[in-house]
Amino acid sequence: MLILAIESSALAASAAIVTKEKTLAEITVNNKKTHSETLMPMVDFVFRAAQTDISGISYIAVTTGPGSFTGLRIGAATAKALAHGSGKQLIGVPTLDALAYNIFDESNLIIPIMDARRNQVYSCIYQRSGEKLNALTDYMAIGINELLETAESYGKGVVFLGDGISVYGDLILNTSKNFTLAPANNNMQRASSVALAAMSNPNPITYNNLKILYLRKPQAEREYEAGVRN
Repeated sequence: MLILAIESSALAASAAIVTKEKTLAEITVNNKKTHSETLMPMVDFVFRAAQTDISGISYIAVTTGPGSFTGLRIGAATAKALAHGSGKQLIGVPTLDALAYNIFDESNLIIPIMDARRNQVYSCIYQRSGEKLNALTDYMAIGINELLETAESYGKGVVFLGDGISVYGDLILNTSKNFTLAPANNNMQRASSVALAAMSNPNPITYNNLKILYLRKPQAEREYEAGVRN
């Protein structure tokens, strides 16, 4: 199985071509350029680096959220266009699942956190068992303090990772001696992890059936509704 994976749910954009045995090519750009500028050139790069093209791909995997509304739409549109033009099927991967695949740790819970602003994070709590990653909760848009209380209630060691670490890292470490932070290189979304998540739970769909998981309404819509109520 050869998978083209695309990730654009946050500041970093990433593309990779991965088999079950190894990553053939991967590129990640985190310099705040817009994903609409970088994503297709990155896809072209990994194809050339892996010495293949769209005809050699089994599936196209793409993150489906939560994350940046604009980033998710760009990633989904790119994946859909590639699938539509090539006749390939898509595998949608929740962003938090892909992030959790950055860590291989069976002894601790794994909790990715994505900064959702206003003291909230996007998160889910996972337990790994061998190659399988089990979600112990739903995908959440949750206050950071509530998440930490929930994590502490398990009475187990916890590894936190994700871009929320730069905002809440000190709070996490000061909350419990059972809490640790993943190394900084594991905090970015990576397309190779998207591919791993897709391979572990393949559910191929046609391009027109891809759905985005937002968890919250866009900020502009929330502000508009708040203004109407006031």
